Amino acid sequence: TTKYYCTVIDAPGHRDFIKNMITGTSQADCAVLIIDSTTGGFEAGISKDGQTREHALLAFTLGVKQMICCCNKMDATTPKYSKARYDEIVKEVSSYLRKVGYNPDKIPFVPNSGFEGDNMIERSTNLDWYKGPTLLEALDQINEPKRPSDKPLRLPLQDVYKIGGI
Repeated sequence: TTKYYCTVIDAPGHRDFIKNMITGTSQADCAVLIIDSTTGGFEAGISKDGQTREHALLAFTLGVKQMICCCNKMDATTPKYSKARYDEIVKEVSSYLRKVGYNPDKIPFVPNSGFEGDNMIERSTNLDWYKGPTLLEALDQINEPKRPSDKPLRLPLQDVYKIGGI
């Protein structure tokens, strides 16, 4: 971005990789929660056992204070780039994030299409009803967290191995 060098730690959305997600998230300054906006995709992610819910909860639990929500796949909603679908997602996800401990009023919800590139770097005419930041602009608005060097070292561990003979 114009303000930061960003390191992206991709945390797979599959349940088999939740340990990898925890390791990556424990090192993050900001979480970018990618929400599937398609019919069925959003409902699966926000359901009681959904990955959207689990990742949001783990991010907060691991101390990630800042979040950006991307309502992705807006090109695959019915109708395409549906403001009504975006509003529905923002309402439901905001309600859950508030329960987890986040303040949804401080979280940008960026409607986008990763496939088409809409609202990723440049503002998209397909989403002209949206007046908020693009993903790149939202990343620039993140505040750099304090890094207290006078405090004890915190080191995330993913696994411990015992190797015989050593």
